[in-house]
Amino acid sequence: MNKKTVRDVDVRGKRCLVRVDVNVPMNPGAREISDDSRIRAVLPTIRYLSEHDSVVILCAHFDRPKGKVVEEMRLAPVRKRLSELLEIEVVDAGGPSGPEPVAVVERLAPGQVALLENLRFDPGEEANDPEFARSLASLADIYVDDAFGAAHRVHASVVGVADHLPAVAGFLMQKELEMLGRVVDDVTHPAVAVIGGAKVADKIQVLVNLSERVDTVLIGGGMVAAFLRAQGYGSGSADISKDEVSAAKGLLDRKETRMMIPQDVIVAKSFSADTDSATVPADAVPDDALVLDIGPITQDTYANEIGSARTVIWNGPMGVYEWDQFASGTRSVANAIAENRDAVTVVGGGSTAEAIDSLGLRDKVTHVSTGGGASLEFLEGKVLPGVAALDDIDNNRAGEQ
Repeated sequence: MNKKTVRDVDVRGKRCLVRVDVNVPMNPGAREISDDSRIRAVLPTIRYLSEHDSVVILCAHFDRPKGKVVEEMRLAPVRKRLSELLEIEVVDAGGPSGPEPVAVVERLAPGQVALLENLRFDPGEEANDPEFARSLASLADIYVDDAFGAAHRVHASVVGVADHLPAVAGFLMQKELEMLGRVVDDVTHPAVAVIGGAKVADKIQVLVNLSERVDTVLIGGGMVAAFLRAQGYGSGSADISKDEVSAAKGLLDRKETRMMIPQDVIVAKSFSADTDSATVPADAVPDDALVLDIGPITQDTYANEIGSARTVIWNGPMGVYEWDQFASGTRSVANAIAENRDAVTVVGGGSTAEAIDSLGLRDKVTHVSTGGGASLEFLEGKVLPGVAALDDIDNNRAGEQ
């Protein structure tokens, strides 16, 4: 990683505006956090800055209030949980714009931590409005981005602020870039990519990019149907476009990487948790059926491939893992990854991270990304705007105060 981090700048006595991604799930009907893993992920950066006598001003978004104040989208539950985990009071800085944050920050002492109100309450955030970016930057001396999950957004708190302040990565951002970079740009072979998801169109660039870097790609999820049709087999009742079939065929025709599609699949006639299901050979999917998971033979084959790899990247469930009778493929892949202790194993964010968490296997993989869309775009080979905005190691701007 060629970006500066908080260790590369003198933060003592400085005010640090820290962008974090704490867009955590809440229990339905209650303002209670159901999973605080995103909050825990940013604690090392916050603690480092606080212990090094920085004034820490956290900023974050929650949900999609569309530029308006929505009471049930306030960050009070997040601030409460941060206070509990840090064992210090996290001050309510208000705002996110206007005079209140300025007044609160002026009163903060070195080592204290404050949290601005939901950034998306201000329409300037998602519009990357220069005035809003300047107002955020005016609160601080240094900008620290620890929100990898928002790094693909061209928003004021992600890229706009970096135009006005020295901009460095926090520890979570550093870890994300190093670990995802390790499986994309510095691969140890043999390398396996396990790619699932609903449609080929959603993952085509990931598949193309990774197929140039790994030895084997294992295909799962709803997009299996497009690959079956690309091989001349029946694909059931799934709605598949000609473009998806063409993309799948193009990938199968690539010679650089071995593309593996399921040998057997689990199908059902309706998309329902309690529908009747059956396991059939991949070349014999009934015309009125949907492919909802990979079958047991494929599960064993994929597990063997994963077990012999030295690098594994996984993005996308193998089936509708939220429903028990279509979860075995995802569970099998997750267990195989967790059991391979000799490999660097990286799990993409979003639903893949949720699957790993639901199985209690987070601690048995090398890295679980906190970014959904951001990790997907990184795996596609795109330059993330939030990363590009940070100061390079050979840029002295972050050292000039």
